[in-house]
Amino acid sequence: MGVREKHQPGSRAPLNRERVLRAAVAIADSRGIETLTMRELGRELGVEAMSLYNHVANKGDVLDGMVDLVLLDVELPTDEPDWKQAMRRRAISAHRVFALHPWASALVDSRESSGPTRLRYFDWVVGTLRRAGFSLPQTAHAFSLLDSYVYGFGRQQLNMSAAEDVGPEQTAQAFMAAIPADEYPYLTEMVVEHALKHSYDADADFEFGLQLILYGLERILNDE
Repeated sequence: MGVREKHQPGSRAPLNRERVLRAAVAIADSRGIETLTMRELGRELGVEAMSLYNHVANKGDVLDGMVDLVLLDVELPTDEPDWKQAMRRRAISAHRVFALHPWASALVDSRESSGPTRLRYFDWVVGTLRRAGFSLPQTAHAFSLLDSYVYGFGRQQLNMSAAEDVGPEQTAQAFMAAIPADEYPYLTEMVVEHALKHSYDADADFEFGLQLILYGLERILNDE
């Protein structure tokens, strides 16, 4: 993400807010957000934890900064007149960004304080829906629905990734071996005729559900 820091070979890059936040993101990405402490962050940067407070106020400030760094990579189209296409591009981009940073979606939703990028992200979504003609209550419902889908799909994929080493075909075969096919004919048909014959396309799966949501919201807007 962002501009790569420049420093002389063999020298340590000067400590600054951006470097602190990027190190925090790296810890959360590789080890999980629950492992992030000021002490661990200092250790990652090769400094005493107290040195960090020259660049961040506290851990809450670190978390807000991390959210802002991640959201910088989410596309917020300003050149798209069609609200559905704008929302589609935003949702697909957010889905891909949160797949790289699985901890981030929970922080986007839960932080009480906020950095400017997070505020701009929220304002863009609300503004796009309002300009499309949605009422304030409809906008609130639509925002919640869209982001619940983006976050929920991502977390489901994260759970599924635990079986990646086995592979989808082996997983399906093991599943079939564990259930009596004659008792569950429709489930058997789905696994045998679909899962075992077609490779799983997570992006296509995501966009299918997103399309249904956007068409449903369009129907509500047009019925007003």
